[in-house]
Amino acid sequence: MTVTHEVVNQAPPLTGFSTADDPALLEALHRAGAGWGAPEVRELGALAGTEAVLEQSRAAEEQPPRLRTHDRFGHRIDEVEFHPAWHQLMTVAVEHGLHAAPWAEARPGAHLVRAAKFYVWSQAEPGHGCPVSMTYAAVPALRSAPALAEQYEPLLAARTYDYGLRPPLTKAGLIAGMSMTEKQGGSDVRANTTRAVPAGDGTYRVTGHKWFTSAPMSDVFLALAQTAEGLSCFLLPRVLPDGTRNGMRLMRLKDKLGNRSNASSEIEYDEAVAWPVGEPGRGVRTIVEMVNMTRLDCVIGTAAGMRAGLRQALHHTAHRQAFGRALSEQPLMRAVLADLAIESEAATTLAMRLATAVDRAQGGDAEEAALRRLGLAVGKYWVCKRGSAHAAEALECLGGNGYVEESGMPRLYREAPLLSIWEGSGNVAALDVLRALGKEPAALDAYFAEVDAAAGADRRLDAAVAGIRKMLGTLDDPERAQRAARTLAERMALAFQGALLVRHGHPAVADAFCASRLDGEWGNAFGTLPTSADLTAILDRARPVAAGEGAG
Repeated sequence: MTVTHEVVNQAPPLTGFSTADDPALLEALHRAGAGWGAPEVRELGALAGTEAVLEQSRAAEEQPPRLRTHDRFGHRIDEVEFHPAWHQLMTVAVEHGLHAAPWAEARPGAHLVRAAKFYVWSQAEPGHGCPVSMTYAAVPALRSAPALAEQYEPLLAARTYDYGLRPPLTKAGLIAGMSMTEKQGGSDVRANTTRAVPAGDGTYRVTGHKWFTSAPMSDVFLALAQTAEGLSCFLLPRVLPDGTRNGMRLMRLKDKLGNRSNASSEIEYDEAVAWPVGEPGRGVRTIVEMVNMTRLDCVIGTAAGMRAGLRQALHHTAHRQAFGRALSEQPLMRAVLADLAIESEAATTLAMRLATAVDRAQGGDAEEAALRRLGLAVGKYWVCKRGSAHAAEALECLGGNGYVEESGMPRLYREAPLLSIWEGSGNVAALDVLRALGKEPAALDAYFAEVDAAAGADRRLDAAVAGIRKMLGTLDDPERAQRAARTLAERMALAFQGALLVRHGHPAVADAFCASRLDGEWGNAFGTLPTSADLTAILDRARPVAAGEGAG
C-alpha cells in the first residue's frame, strides 16, 4: 500500500510508569508512621504501569465474564467464566494483601498501607477491585459471629487466590461478596422480602431474590433476609460442606455501563443454607460495618481514577503540539491540568486520612472511630460525586484521541459513576451524614477537632468552617435538614480536604484549593482557577516522571 502520510504529533504509548509516583500518596504513608509500607507500594505501583499488566487490563475489560447456568448434560452449575487476565489481576491483588490481609496484621498502619496499595493497583484495572474490596469489608461484620469468624477469617485474610467452586473450608483462600439489594427496595433494604427460616440445626433456609449481587463467583456472601425477629444477616456459601451446590441460582449477569470486567448478577435463593451472623433482627446494624469499609474503597477507588485520568492528560498534552507549542505549555490548558491536579490531590489526601482513621480506630482510639464514621459519609458523597466530572474533563484533554476505546479513557469515564452509586448513591450518602450527626454527637466533635487543627493557617478555611457551624445551627427541622443535606455534606467535605491540604499539602496546591473551592474564586468547570494560582508549582508536583518525560 502506498504511504500517504507520516504519523507525527501523536503522544507515544504511556507504559513503563509507576502509579506510586505520587507525592501526596507517599507523604501520607510517612506522615502516619506507615513508611515501612512504601517499598511494597512502590513495587506494586511499578507493576501496575507495565505493558503486560496494561494488556491484562484491556483483555479483562474487552472480554467480560460469561454466565453458564447449565453444563452440557443439563445439570445446573451456575458458574461464571472469566478471561485468564482477570485471574492474573486477582492473583496479584490477593498476594499483595489488598483484600482482608490487614485484619490479620498487628503492625501499625496496616490498613493505610493496604489502602495505598489498593489505590496504586486500582489504576491498572478497577473492576476486579470489587470482590477484593468486599472481602476486605466482610471481616468486621463477620466478627459479630465469633465462631464463624474463627473458621473463615484466616481464609479470607490468606494471601492465596484459590479460584473455583469448592467447600470454603477446604480452600487455601476465600473471596467474599455481599448480597443486600432487591428489586422493590434498592437502598431501602428494610423493604426486602427474602425470608430465612430456622432449620433446627443452627442454620437457616433462605428463599427469595437479590437484584444486584456483584462478584457472584465469590466463595461466601453476607446476605440480608427477613426472619421472625426482623431483617437479619447471614453467611451464605456457594458450596456446602458436603460439596453440593447451595441453592443460589444466577439468573443473569447485568449488562452495565462500566465495570465490565467484573460480573454483577441477579440471583434467586431456593432454600439456600445459611448461618446467622449477629443478633437476629439487627441485620442492618451487623452489615453496616461492611458497608462502611466498602465506602472507604469507593473513596480510594475514585481518587485512583482521578490520578489515572490526570496522568493520561498530562502525558498527552506534554507530547501534543498545537499553535506552535506543546498543549501542556498553553496557558488555558495549564489551568485545566492544574485544576484537575488539585482535585486529584485533595481526593487522595482525604482517602488516605480516612484509611489512617481506620487504623487508629482499630487500635482503640474512640475519637478516630468517630471521625471515620462521619468522614466516610462525607467523603463518599463528595469525592465520588466529583469522579465523573473529573473523568470527563481529563478525557477532553485528549480530544478525539480520548474518545476512542483504545485510549482507555472511555473505560475510566464509564467506571466513575459506579463508585458514587455503589453502597449508597448521592442522596443516601448525604442522608447518612445527617444520621451520623444525629446518632453520634462525638462524630461532629471529632470532625471539628480535625478541621480546627488547621485554624488560623488560612482565613478562607477559617471562614468555611465557621460557615458550617452556622449552617448546623439552622438545621433543627428534619425536613429542612434533609433539603440541605447535600449542601452540608459538600461543605464539610471541602473543609475537611482544605484543612488537610493546608496542614500537609504543597503550599501552592493548598492556596489554590482554598481560593477556588472555599473562597468562591472558581467557575462551574475545571480550568477556572484564580489567576493568582501558582500553576507551575502545582503541575510540577502533579506530573509523574513517565508522563512528563514520555518514557515508553
